[in-house]
Amino acid sequence: MLKEHAKLMGVFAACGEITGRKKLQKMIYIAKKIAFPFQEKFEFHFYGPYSEELTLRVEELCNMEFLHEVREKKGGYYQYRYTLTEEGETFLRHAEVDMPYLKEIVTEMNDQSARFLELVSTVLYFDTLTRGEVAEKIFTLKRKQRYTEEEIKEAYTYIEQLKAESART
Repeated sequence: MLKEHAKLMGVFAACGEITGRKKLQKMIYIAKKIAFPFQEKFEFHFYGPYSEELTLRVEELCNMEFLHEVREKKGGYYQYRYTLTEEGETFLRHAEVDMPYLKEIVTEMNDQSARFLELVSTVLYFDTLTRGEVAEKIFTLKRKQRYTEEEIKEAYTYIEQLKAESART
């Protein structure tokens, strides 16, 4: 059971801090799609791929005091920041999690905006469609985000970069 928790904790350990629940959801989804063995199931939701299982795991890690959550008021909404606790670091040292290159991939993703990761994860969610069909889906489903053709092109380039980085194993 805690093996999946440990994989998730490895992401927090690699990043130091992750700001935003949406960003975390997108990072794990993208990592899963490009070859890392995360087991959470994702469905398409308001902000792209979303996993209830992931939300529950994060909540469990907070309850076990392996993960520290800070809730901050930002304008009209709340933003959450996550860091691994000392107890979490101790547990992670004893857990057997072997995911080469995960640190490089997730730290790279953590440097991106949640908006861009939402686009990247949406492109990956519809990866069985043609690029034109994906763009059409994005322009329809993500109309309020006002993504451009150029941003969609950047998302595809970014996905290829992440896949190349993860293939170094």
